[in-house]
Amino acid sequence: MSESQTTVRLLPWSTPDGNPCFLAGDGTGYVSRVADSIETMQLDVADDLLGHADDMLGDPKVTARELRFLAAELTVALRDTRRVAVSRGARLASSVPGSEAHGNDASAGG
Repeated sequence: MSESQTTVRLLPWSTPDGNPCFLAGDGTGYVSRVADSIETMQLDVADDLLGHADDMLGDPKVTARELRFLAAELTVALRDTRRVAVSRGARLASSVPGSEAHGNDASAGG
């Protein structure tokens, strides 16, 4: 892989219509750094929500409404986490000579 090889990256955000966004480049530019930062924040939110879910599921006083809200937030976090995994998996696979990105379904990220 050459140092300036152009790759296509699934970004951690979507268009206003919900379509996936991609970035073509070498992965070292400003938008790549912003995307890395957003992915890190998304994974941190997912981690925090998991801890919150553990607490709520252990509390017999939690209401159905609270659990529905938690489920909605966990769904968003899971969708974001899956998008990060697809994006990073595709980049990892493209960095290994002779490999192909299996299961890289960019449309599933949005």
